[in-house]
Amino acid sequence: MSRYARTLKGRDCLLDLSQPCIMGVLNVTPDSFSDGGQFVDLQIALQQGLQMEKDGAGLLDVGGESTRPGSAPVSVDEELARVVPVIEALRQETSLPISIDTSKSEVARKAMLAGANFINDISGLTFDVKMAEVAKETSAGLFLMHTRGRPDVMQQNTEYSDLREEVAEGLQQSIDLAFAAGIEHGCLAVDPGIGFGKDAEGNLELLHHLDDLHCFGFPILLGTSRKSFIGKILQQDDPKKRLAGTLATVALGVEQGVQLFRAHDVRPAFDAAMVAWAIREKKLP
Repeated sequence: MSRYARTLKGRDCLLDLSQPCIMGVLNVTPDSFSDGGQFVDLQIALQQGLQMEKDGAGLLDVGGESTRPGSAPVSVDEELARVVPVIEALRQETSLPISIDTSKSEVARKAMLAGANFINDISGLTFDVKMAEVAKETSAGLFLMHTRGRPDVMQQNTEYSDLREEVAEGLQQSIDLAFAAGIEHGCLAVDPGIGFGKDAEGNLELLHHLDDLHCFGFPILLGTSRKSFIGKILQQDDPKKRLAGTLATVALGVEQGVQLFRAHDVRPAFDAAMVAWAIREKKLP
């Protein structure tokens, strides 16, 4: 991946992006769309995180609030009660980088104190005006995603006059907010927000043109795992039966230079990414 950034800076860590990196999804929520309730127990969540590390995850993404379409927000206190014990437990057992999946600055701040290294903000710094400040103060790495509206309403308006242009404009706004707060270039990655305020056809358009996002000069994070557009293609209502479709998007993402992949099924995603990378680079890992 010599054409792209080879590292991403986080709090007290440097994420290696010389090969594809899998971000393991660890939802400690009762209502996430495909694994809600599975990992609400602390010990089960800890073991899942450690298993994802064994399976090849390059970092773990801990989330305490579902962002599935139509989901209702939870309070700061509830989100903290879900994520902080898990991050603290993981940090005691592994040195693997951890990201906190939140759009609340107070959750991000306390997650960083608990041992997280990155902030994964679905709003790209737009839901909470203090988020950029927290990222700067804690030296967090930052994943900036594009969305239109909060999860409870984001699928009510998926019409765009020019989807790719509007996604690019939204990401640029987020980048500008990060730079205005003094966040370093090497701490940022961008995410087109597949499934966030887009319909199935829009998701396919963005996936067809992922290489457009290299114009920003940051690593690209792609989150397609088990999502509904895959279900529509495959006529598969069960999110857990969308693995093959997910792996197709991972391989196509690697071909377009995507470096980070958010995945529930870490080992299959890792294997698919490494084979696609080896073919693209014409060399063994």
